[in-house]
Amino acid sequence: MTAAEQGADDFDPTGNPAPAEVYAMYARLRRECPVAWSDSYGGHWALSRYADIRAAASDPRTFISSVRAVVPSDPRGLRRPPLNLDAPAHTPYRRALDRTLQRRRVAGLEPALARHAERELAPMLDRGGGDIAQEYGARFPAWVTVEWLNLSPETAPVLAENAARWVNAWRTEDHAAVNRHSERMYQIARELVAARESEPLPVSEDPASSLLAERHDGEPLDREQIVGALRQSLVVGMVAPPIVLGSICVHLSGDPALQDRLRQRPELLPDALEEFLRLYTPYRGFARTVAHEVTLHGRTIRPGEPVTLPYASANRDESVFADPDTFRMGRENIREHLAFGRGRHRCAGMPLARLGLLVSLRTLLARTRHVEVDGEIEGARMPEVGAVSVPVRLVPARP
Repeated sequence: MTAAEQGADDFDPTGNPAPAEVYAMYARLRRECPVAWSDSYGGHWALSRYADIRAAASDPRTFISSVRAVVPSDPRGLRRPPLNLDAPAHTPYRRALDRTLQRRRVAGLEPALARHAERELAPMLDRGGGDIAQEYGARFPAWVTVEWLNLSPETAPVLAENAARWVNAWRTEDHAAVNRHSERMYQIARELVAARESEPLPVSEDPASSLLAERHDGEPLDREQIVGALRQSLVVGMVAPPIVLGSICVHLSGDPALQDRLRQRPELLPDALEEFLRLYTPYRGFARTVAHEVTLHGRTIRPGEPVTLPYASANRDESVFADPDTFRMGRENIREHLAFGRGRHRCAGMPLARLGLLVSLRTLLARTRHVEVDGEIEGARMPEVGAVSVPVRLVPARP
């Protein structure tokens, strides 16, 4: 019998959202119950060991995305490409987006992003602090998305506000609010498609134009699916950065020596960022279902039963990363971390996300002498893990 049939409940992801408590929960599962069942969110499995999570993410024929891709799921059951589709249906959407994320194009965005970061950080510096995750950490990523999608500057504050409210509603399962804020982002996506239909931009520099120019079996992609892909693009870059930056600031507050070292030697930031990404991977709710029965560690998973792939647990697996809860600059196997997933559904925006986080952290350290947590930290609920609210005191750099 499956765990679902027996009514077993191996863990509770709705419990204490404090990051330390969540990491401890997954550490226990890795030791005692690597394929675990929870009745929460309609019932779902969770893998917890690095090897199992990587193998599942790398096997899209067995672990499919077209039935359930996130726990908890969209209350309307909408399927947006490419995340919610399997190959070959997923492939043209991913190909069109990848075309706009090549190294030269992404690197060319850095000067504009640096200016946006300076401007968005300035109000917090003037006040001497604030919520680094919900203010700077939430507003700057909107500019990353606006620059990538070639949206008007007026869109950035609208996107920042709606994306933040949408993700909070998702976490609390407030379906009415999810729908309301999602529809505003759908409106942005529809207006973008209409604009590019009238005046397309080069396909290597504009996601909407690239999607409109893409062909599958000689036919254009479905227009509403293009809208869905762009609606998904509006959100995916807005969820993780506030959590990652907030978590990094908590870490740096507790390790002022590392904070000063990175401030004095900014050339170390790319390597430091990779270790921060491993330590503070914000994802625990990305999911799959199986195409056929799978038995793993003595548990049988059946088609239709969601299986979460908590990358945050994989990246703290002691069998892969020595002393996994400790920051170690220059880990030999750091490139093995799963912060951006693996396989066919690995984060398409990975180079853009890295650049955005690097610019935001570099700007924060360059414009301050000290960053210190100054209040109660709030942990993220499913489908994420990490610090979503981080009050800090900022000591500005001397002129």
